[in-house]
Amino acid sequence: MTDMRRLVTILCVTLSAMAAEAQEGGRKAIAYLQAPEMSSGLCAETDAASAIDCAVKQCIEGGGTVEDCQVNAFCYPGNWSVDIFMMADGGPHWHQFSCGWQTRELALKAAELACSNAKEDNLIECTAVQLIDEDGKVTEPPFN
Repeated sequence: MTDMRRLVTILCVTLSAMAAEAQEGGRKAIAYLQAPEMSSGLCAETDAASAIDCAVKQCIEGGGTVEDCQVNAFCYPGNWSVDIFMMADGGPHWHQFSCGWQTRELALKAAELACSNAKEDNLIECTAVQLIDEDGKVTEPPFN
């Protein structure tokens, strides 16, 4: 069995178990997919498989391909999430997504930590651009 096939098998088993738990507890899963420099997808759904499927569709509709739209982050329960925009010296840019935080404040602290070494990592920009609650409601973070 190839490493990729093994990874997919493990992911499917994990997602199936999480789906049953999500439906029982009423909590939501959140998934963030990214096709670097092309598109992304973000969905909060009642189970892992639905959240990932929804995010894949968004990513493809935004211009990504099935091959390029990769899971960047997934959490169950979703709790609070933060989307962090990063841009390297020279122009390449991407988003780092961190989820599963118990509070909005902890999600913001995660973004602060992710950006704490921005200059050493040759980033010319690093900032939280979105906060997302477990229901998928997106808000702008407070800017200092």
